[in-house]
Amino acid sequence: MDTGRTVIGLLAHVDAGKTTLSEALLFGAGAIRKQGRVDHRDAFLDTHALEKERGITIFLKQAELDISGRHFTLIDTPGHADFASEAERTVGILDHAVLVISAPEGVKAHTLTLWELLKASRVPAFVFVNKTDLPSPSKAAMIAELSSRLGDGFVDFTAEAPVRGENAAGFSEELMEEYLSSGRLSDESIASAVKKRQIFPVYFGSALKMTGVGALSDGLVRFTRTPDYPDEFAARVFKITHADGQRLTLMKITGGRLVSKQTLTNRAASVPEDEVWEEKADRILVYSGAKYSAVREAPAGTVAAVTGLTRTKAGEGLGRDAGGRGLKLAPMLSYSLVFPDGTNLFDAYRKLLSLAEEDPELDLNYDENRGEITALLMGEVQCEVLSRLVRDRFGLTMGFGPAKVMYKETVAGAAKGIGHFEPLRHFAHVEVLIEPAERGSGISFASEADPRELSPSWQRVILSCLAAKRHRGVLTGSPLTDVRITLLYGMAHLKHTEGGDFYNAASRAVRNALMRADSVLLEPYYEFRLEAPNDCVGRAMTDLKAMSAEFTLEGSDGDVSAVTGEAPVACMRDYAKTLAAYTKGRGTLSLKPAGMRPCHNAAEVEAGSGYDPEADLKNTPDSVFCAGGAGFTVKWHSVEAYMKKYSSAPNGKMPSKKPVFKNEDEELREIFERTYGRSDPSARLFDKKEKREEPKEETAERTDEYLLIDGYNVIFAWDELAAIARDSLDLARETLIRMMINFSAGRKGTTILVFDAYKVTGGVGRVDREGGVYVVYTRESELADVFIERAVRGLSNGKRSVRVVTSDGMEQLIVMGRGAVRVPSSAFYKEVALALDSMDEAIRRINREAKTYARISIPAESGE
Repeated sequence: MDTGRTVIGLLAHVDAGKTTLSEALLFGAGAIRKQGRVDHRDAFLDTHALEKERGITIFLKQAELDISGRHFTLIDTPGHADFASEAERTVGILDHAVLVISAPEGVKAHTLTLWELLKASRVPAFVFVNKTDLPSPSKAAMIAELSSRLGDGFVDFTAEAPVRGENAAGFSEELMEEYLSSGRLSDESIASAVKKRQIFPVYFGSALKMTGVGALSDGLVRFTRTPDYPDEFAARVFKITHADGQRLTLMKITGGRLVSKQTLTNRAASVPEDEVWEEKADRILVYSGAKYSAVREAPAGTVAAVTGLTRTKAGEGLGRDAGGRGLKLAPMLSYSLVFPDGTNLFDAYRKLLSLAEEDPELDLNYDENRGEITALLMGEVQCEVLSRLVRDRFGLTMGFGPAKVMYKETVAGAAKGIGHFEPLRHFAHVEVLIEPAERGSGISFASEADPRELSPSWQRVILSCLAAKRHRGVLTGSPLTDVRITLLYGMAHLKHTEGGDFYNAASRAVRNALMRADSVLLEPYYEFRLEAPNDCVGRAMTDLKAMSAEFTLEGSDGDVSAVTGEAPVACMRDYAKTLAAYTKGRGTLSLKPAGMRPCHNAAEVEAGSGYDPEADLKNTPDSVFCAGGAGFTVKWHSVEAYMKKYSSAPNGKMPSKKPVFKNEDEELREIFERTYGRSDPSARLFDKKEKREEPKEETAERTDEYLLIDGYNVIFAWDELAAIARDSLDLARETLIRMMINFSAGRKGTTILVFDAYKVTGGVGRVDREGGVYVVYTRESELADVFIERAVRGLSNGKRSVRVVTSDGMEQLIVMGRGAVRVPSSAFYKEVALALDSMDEAIRRINREAKTYARISIPAESGE
């Protein structure tokens, strides 16, 4: 007897009776006391109010049940095509599937899509033909339709054993040999053939009336097998959701076992180093319907919801299974989200990000210039569901603008680009090469820069900037795709270069290259299969030609003919309604994504977009130079000529300068000793003898620029941190520290973050060094101003650049009198927001893992 855990998924087109079948299976196994009904709104697995109201499954659910000594996890997936991406993510964790088909309706368009998903993932499948109590074709006719539409291997397992065995034997040599020698087939042989997808057992019945359900249950026990799992831990994440204020990571354990408090990671060769994370699993919950049980450990085969993980993503693997998987059924339509006048769009966008975690294909984007939030969605039903979720969860009223096709852009040939960013007291220079890449590959980044001219650390900063930017094309402003961007050369200034400067220079370099390149507008295509009565095929082919489709007439099967091919989504997205109208409901249209192709009417789309790449200031191709103490703009087509004024090297590149190392540790130690005395143990942090050896690469980049930050002043000056501080001042302080660590990672110089302890009883004063940032805690009853004033006095000797971040008016006057540069907290906010991610995203990521190190990425968008 198989004693493992077997995961069974139920898949179907909408209204095939899938949820009713799950109720029947659970009721027959004794897992529930009453068989619920969708129309009665009491189905065990349709737990959400939206599902009860609409009578359809919207969110996948799981149930645990035992049948004849075998343990099964049943996954009920959404049936509507608008939620196909959720069904696709689920397919990746299934051991076996049950495809439910309505007998009166037969194989529908979405049935074909689901079957292709199962085929692509090599998932063994059973078929349950439901609603046979209603007028419908015979069993033989249904088997013939399945074979005609889906392929070979379908066997009626409700037939007598000899007939069943003879029919099954025709699809496998091993089965044929066994049947000829013994006149029967063993369960083990049938299970093996099912696992190899050589045969697909078909059962008939009515789930509502509990007919045929027992036979299906018996078949699942006899002809399914639990996979052999490796001993090493592995898991596959298939959904992120929220419940009771907790973030839940739904995963299937695919190797070893998961133990509470175990450290998990997504580390893999395919995962960039800056995206690798390690976190501890807190609680392990095994759901069955709306209820769950907490377990100490979960063996392989378990489907569990795990708390405590903040950086997991749907579709990624953990442990031995680490690595991501893309989806084939991604949305191809973009919708503008419409809110009532007066709504704070940025605040709304912040709230919607949690929904984007649950459904990554939403691809939420906030365009500050246009004052618009957009999302990618599958269709009108998903729009209605999303609108309701936003209302229920956030109290926001949200509508949608007209659906727009999601265009993208690429390049047809290679081009080089230059980006120079040199406003006053800033400097960065980047040169890149952009080349076409394989269709569907997205954007990749590499560096061929000479490490002797640009240090590897700055190269990594530039590549991170390039990877984090949402690059747009120059034809319509659509997202850039299918290109390879290579860093050729770059230069930093000893004193004035910071991470945000390279973000600006790198994005300008890419835009500069795109302006020089031969750009190509891409549009999404559908792969389609159209079936229509023979007397309607002529009309269908005429329409397909008008839609710029490429197609083949496959011929007729009786009174119906089939046409297959590819067509632009823009032309075919609403054609199903037209087809149904002129065929009087007899025609069917199956659509599935076929990727991006060159746009069939590019000139028309480009003209209609009204996009001017030179007027898009957030994605400008121009460069900024400095002369006479002020920055000025040089147009993209003149940058290369203007660069010659800067060049003195034979190769035409800008000359670099040798950095000078300053021992700021020793100077800070002296300042701290003057403030607190030589006997204070914290002063030992700056002792040369105890100072940890810095890597040569980092040492070479040291400079004599100092940034002093009044910590609490900044916390209460920034709305996001002030909001955190209202709940927890400690959390706000930790959040700011982590932000400064990431902010300082790409800049040269020394960052000193000062927190006063005038309200802290027993504070003795100390200095910590975290991630290269000095964090100073003053003594009891002492203000941060005191330390900052003394530090400025000690550092401002005319040879150093000292900046002080504070909004305290008196402190600003004092530091200016000492020769330091004052930076208001509001101005520093913009500087940090430019160098890091959008401020909200940066704080959100740190806040959700307050006790662990949080990665802050370079911003997706930035202004000048």
